[in-house]
Amino acid sequence: MNTSVYIAKRYLFSGKKMHAINIISGISTLGVLVGSAALIIILSVFNGFEQVILSLYSNFTPEIKIETRLGKTFDPNTPYFNAVHKDAHIFSFTQVLQEKVLIRYGDKPIIGTIKGVSDDFLKNKQLDSIVHNGSFTLKSEGRSFAVIGGTIQGSLGINVHDDLAPIEILATRRTTVSSVNPLDEFVVRSISPSGVFGIQQEFDDIVVTPIEFARDLLDEPKEVSSLELTFKKGTDITAIQDKIKEAIGDKFTVKNRKEQNTELYKTLNYERWSIFMILTFVLIIAIFNIIGSLTMLVIDKRADIAILSSLGANKRTIQGIFFFEGMMISFAGFVGGIVLGLAFCLVQQRYGFIKMGSSNSVLDSYPIDIKISDFGLVFLTVGAISIIAAGISARLSIKGLDDIKQDL
Repeated sequence: MNTSVYIAKRYLFSGKKMHAINIISGISTLGVLVGSAALIIILSVFNGFEQVILSLYSNFTPEIKIETRLGKTFDPNTPYFNAVHKDAHIFSFTQVLQEKVLIRYGDKPIIGTIKGVSDDFLKNKQLDSIVHNGSFTLKSEGRSFAVIGGTIQGSLGINVHDDLAPIEILATRRTTVSSVNPLDEFVVRSISPSGVFGIQQEFDDIVVTPIEFARDLLDEPKEVSSLELTFKKGTDITAIQDKIKEAIGDKFTVKNRKEQNTELYKTLNYERWSIFMILTFVLIIAIFNIIGSLTMLVIDKRADIAILSSLGANKRTIQGIFFFEGMMISFAGFVGGIVLGLAFCLVQQRYGFIKMGSSNSVLDSYPIDIKISDFGLVFLTVGAISIIAAGISARLSIKGLDDIKQDL
């Protein structure tokens, strides 16, 4: 065994009487343990939230969305789009007609967005997972229904179970009407809500209706705002996207899920790294306590350093003793923190004993998603900071050796 490692191990694990240096070393180890555990737990919780958010987002958004670059609408009845509709990889081919409208319930108005969708939209069986109240029903017994976002429901106080009080949707007429009454410039249609969904603020001001209702309201008999495509499992979405882009040219945009909401993905990424950096600073403070404990150890072991030097130990050997001691303290704290953090995550993942504290939340308890990459990231972070802290302490031991030689 390396001499420096052996002596460092003896200093750390010897059965000598407890004194201030041991207590400070224990506190340093505890700090690294708590910091490492906190990093693992917080990153796993954030991974859980990210997974839930993206899952809810994916349940409402298509894998590929096609929109026109010029204007608001386009004709989907072209040979190419008809061929895409019949493609064997297609699971759902949804025509969407979307526009800003005024939504009124009783005497309360709000600006929102109507999203008329064709029948293929309901092939997504995960839609029920985003519904907070009622059901995701657009047609029943020959009647059209609307599913409204949580923002609209909250602002207007809509009761989805009151079939006698439908919501009114007002859209600007496409043809000019000369009238004293300003309301004559709007097309007004009533529809009963069947459910309330919630994803995030960007989507929660939407009213989803059958496309026939939206066409009647907006006086748009054939054109659409977008085409939303979802594919069967195992389909290479990137290859399909590139193929569609090449076929339809520059007149249309073809976006995958990430491109449809780049801000969401950027925000999640920024939040993740912000949390990591904040906890890393806490970990730095904990690990740099090792410098204090090793400095005191250098002072306490001045006689040992002098003896080792007289026996022929060079500066590198003595420096290695305190370097490896610092690394052992950090490693012991890291291993304990990893075990503690992993145990907490597994228990929370299985039993969910820490609750969200909100009865209206989509989640009952804090979500956990354990990723091996997080353990590697924490290991590299703790290792890098520990090497710096132990290196500083080791240099102090050499300075101590020079002072001892001067005293001698």
